[in-house]
Amino acid sequence: MAFSKILIRATNWVGDAVMSLPAIRAIRERFPEAHITLLARPWVADVYAREKSIDRVIRYDAASGARDWWTKWRLARSLRTEKFDCAILLQNAFEAAMIAWLAGIPRRIGYARDGRGPLLTDRVPVPKTGEIPRHQRFYYLELLRRAGIIDQIPSTPEICLEGRDAAAGDGVSLFKHMSITLPVVGVSPGAAYGSAKRWLPERFAQAAVEVARIRSGSVALFGSAGERPLCADMAAAIELEGIAARNLAGETTLGEFIVLAAACCVFLTNDSGAMHIASALGVPTVAVFGATDETATGPTGSHARVIRQTVECSPCLLRECPIDHRCMTRIGAEHVTQVALELTH
Repeated sequence: MAFSKILIRATNWVGDAVMSLPAIRAIRERFPEAHITLLARPWVADVYAREKSIDRVIRYDAASGARDWWTKWRLARSLRTEKFDCAILLQNAFEAAMIAWLAGIPRRIGYARDGRGPLLTDRVPVPKTGEIPRHQRFYYLELLRRAGIIDQIPSTPEICLEGRDAAAGDGVSLFKHMSITLPVVGVSPGAAYGSAKRWLPERFAQAAVEVARIRSGSVALFGSAGERPLCADMAAAIELEGIAARNLAGETTLGEFIVLAAACCVFLTNDSGAMHIASALGVPTVAVFGATDETATGPTGSHARVIRQTVECSPCLLRECPIDHRCMTRIGAEHVTQVALELTH
């Protein structure tokens, strides 16, 4: 198997993008001389900005699913002129295979799911429960193994973003430009999947206050534009305790968030894309888990800690809690504070 020009279809979520990095690097290791292009949604593309295993990133923005096929057809026509000899689809959707097929790419490798098997030349069966390690990074690596691209799955104990030191330096400069006092305690109280993944915002605020006070620093709150009111309330509560706080929710691009997160002394978060970014940057990361399973989607590395309260219904993997959210309400702010201080001693 030899390919000289490879198109990789990236995943659509920030956390998945981070967890797919070991697979992308394995492709580069297998094909060191190939030109590797990544096709990614704009909201995840900056994850790969410093990734040396990727030669080029193509950003595309078309409606997902069975919509906006004119934009997808134009993308496919553009890709056809590139004359890729292989497409590796890390994303599971039908449209990923359809675009690669329309682009005339002769080898199309992906998991046979979402009804796209007939569009693939290499239809890889989806792993069954128990066949591979549970963490999501192994799902992408197993695709490569089953397709014959790699012989065995590397251990990949820790996922790291490249260029972490440079990112941290840029983040320090940006914090100073914003007149935000260092050291900075980063907090990401939201989670795109649903409210079941979210710890209580007032407890995030309490923990951030105590850590910032002991470390003589300030607090920066991160999130989407829709989470800006939540973060505004938290910033106000933090400042009432005499700690400087800045609400940056909805104000940063992903690229800006990456460098700012890299410059934080510690990051407090739910199970979210922000968690994966902070952890992969080597930032001391405290992640609160409840509805989801840290063995499948948790952060990696010795600088990350998961806090969860064992209850009979967790992990339920639900978007919304149908009862009393006990997996989260039973986690106190003092526990998160203690772990954060231990990581930053």
